[in-house]
Amino acid sequence: MRQILAASELFGGLSPQYLDEIEKIAVSKQYGRGESIFFEGDPGTGFYMVAIGRVKIFKTSLAGKEQILHIFGPGEPFGEVPVFHGQPFPANALALEKTTLLFFPRKDFVTLVHSMPSLALNMLAVLSMRLRRFATQIENLSLKEVPARLAGYLLYLSEEQENKGHVELEISKGQLASLLGTIPETLSRIFAKMSDEGLIQVEGKKISLLDRKGLKEMA
Repeated sequence: MRQILAASELFGGLSPQYLDEIEKIAVSKQYGRGESIFFEGDPGTGFYMVAIGRVKIFKTSLAGKEQILHIFGPGEPFGEVPVFHGQPFPANALALEKTTLLFFPRKDFVTLVHSMPSLALNMLAVLSMRLRRFATQIENLSLKEVPARLAGYLLYLSEEQENKGHVELEISKGQLASLLGTIPETLSRIFAKMSDEGLIQVEGKKISLLDRKGLKEMA
């Protein structure tokens, strides 16, 4: 647990003494693939951090259409906004695979924040980064066509995975379609067209970025 906390964007850089206090309030929880973690409207009694596995955050329309908002992996916190305003969770969370989470109870965590100014600053930085991500996602979904969304996502992945030549999709193409606000059939056609145009080469979940300049222009 200590290694996960120290390497996370939220707790990274904190002193061993502070990490000791954080570790004391963390509760380990296990979830199977496809198991719900919380539903939209559930009380925000605390927040989570992924230790092992992946979690998708999503909303569902009245017609049953799913829109993935984000997918979180090891070291990433989620559900942290209710910690401060005490409101219910604004979306659903589900484990995409066998997952271990660290749960931080709201009351205990707020007490720690009062005694650790550096923790409050880390939390502010994480929330600011999260806000920028959602602002970009809203812009993409509302202003850009699906090919531009896909090109932008592939370039984002290459930066996140620190590999300019290719990326590894960590989610299924159906989940990627939901994340980009489209349907799998449309996404498959766009992948095929981008391959024909020499922008990318698709081999299963490995996607080679053959023309980064062209992808940037498309995005």
